[in-house]
Amino acid sequence: MRLLFVLSIFLFSGLANVSASSLTTSGYRIEVTLQHYQGDSLFLGYYFGKAQYLKDTALLEKGKFVFQGEGKLEPGVYLLVIPPDNKFIHVIVSDDEQKFSASVDLDNIVSSAKFKGSDENEIYYSYLHELEKRRPIADSLKKQMKLDSLHSEDYHIKLNKIDADVMKVQDEVRAKHPASITSMLIWANREIEIPKYENLTEDDRKQKQYEYYKAHFFDHFDLTDPRAMRSGVIQQKVDYYLQKLTYQVPDSQIVEIDYLLKKMLTNKEAFQYYLVYFLNDVVKSKRMGMDAAYVHLVDTYYAKGLADWIDKEQLDKLLAQADVLRPILIGKIAPDLTLYKESGEAVNLHAIKANYTVLFFWDPECGHCKKAIPFIIDFYNEYKSKGVEVVAVCTKTGSDVSSCWSAIKERGMDIWVNTCDQYMQSHYKTIYDVKVTPQIYVLDKNKKILVKKIAGEDLKPVMDEIFKDEESKQKNQ
Repeated sequence: MRLLFVLSIFLFSGLANVSASSLTTSGYRIEVTLQHYQGDSLFLGYYFGKAQYLKDTALLEKGKFVFQGEGKLEPGVYLLVIPPDNKFIHVIVSDDEQKFSASVDLDNIVSSAKFKGSDENEIYYSYLHELEKRRPIADSLKKQMKLDSLHSEDYHIKLNKIDADVMKVQDEVRAKHPASITSMLIWANREIEIPKYENLTEDDRKQKQYEYYKAHFFDHFDLTDPRAMRSGVIQQKVDYYLQKLTYQVPDSQIVEIDYLLKKMLTNKEAFQYYLVYFLNDVVKSKRMGMDAAYVHLVDTYYAKGLADWIDKEQLDKLLAQADVLRPILIGKIAPDLTLYKESGEAVNLHAIKANYTVLFFWDPECGHCKKAIPFIIDFYNEYKSKGVEVVAVCTKTGSDVSSCWSAIKERGMDIWVNTCDQYMQSHYKTIYDVKVTPQIYVLDKNKKILVKKIAGEDLKPVMDEIFKDEESKQKNQ
């Protein structure tokens, strides 16, 4: 039910991650009196994107905790963090209400909260009080419904009436205080009304509803609003959009990340935070092909000077890594290599005649390589007749290359093309970004990269999908 969701959004829970922040603001004074609290310290925290940070600390003095600084606080939702378990109380800080007092009884937070000098907090807690009045009624109805399933429809009707009543309260708050942070929070959590599309087939209806919901997902939350970063809402919106409403493939992710960043361009804090967040996210991603998103972000934003906060040294590192990854993205023609067999015979990668080439970088001392090799041997024995060749590149150099040839014989790898580059003349470690082993690339007959950096045990299912796609293309020609 929406009511329970709304209640959970606005009531209180434990603070998951309070850490120090280097951000500084000034011009505020928040005086706090807490009943039924025996501690002598209190922290002022705030939301910022995904996390919560500490802004200030106050010690008990004459029965009060006072937070103050010379400059203004950025507007948004702040937290009075109560040690030692880091439970918290929300307070609202607006741009024009930086000096106010709060009195709260910890045994009854919402009903007892009183504020002087802050209309924003009066609005917020008045709204919370309306929600809290309805919560026990809703909880009771839900319990009764579980015990009396025969009359569940009657309970649903009653719960829907409470839900409608909550929405009426929300609409009244928004009508009376449209510019308030409380109104922003209410609207951000209001579900989008989706057309029913009744005249369509079931599949078409679901598709149209999905498309509508996605297109209007941010209608109720303005990413350009400077208060958004400290709302406690923005991260769940961004994550849901990218994780639930966007296909989990690189091309789709790139399009939607661009869509979000474009919306944030005039909100410098949000743009900076999420450009860095998205870049870090794609770096950590285990989804194949997400290096394309890394290259795109660097080329589109960093290389064009839109990340003006980054220093030259860091920028150069990002640009250099993008330059390494760009030639080996999925869909690119794999860079040619000249490698050498044990006999000294040169092997040119692009000269390998095969419908598909598996390029396998490995090291004799690598534990993961040892685990992968049996899978690759089984794969090769099954798929060799289908035009698949394996080119294995042992990463040992200098006098250590002898361990390559002995390991090849010991492990039964002498069934495919085995190579090394004793003096690193090909620079394959740089060209193919071989920082760790094993690494596996699958190339088509034109040496276009189809798949990269997969596990040995995944070769068979991946290759089966490649063959299925090829068969489907041939049927549709």
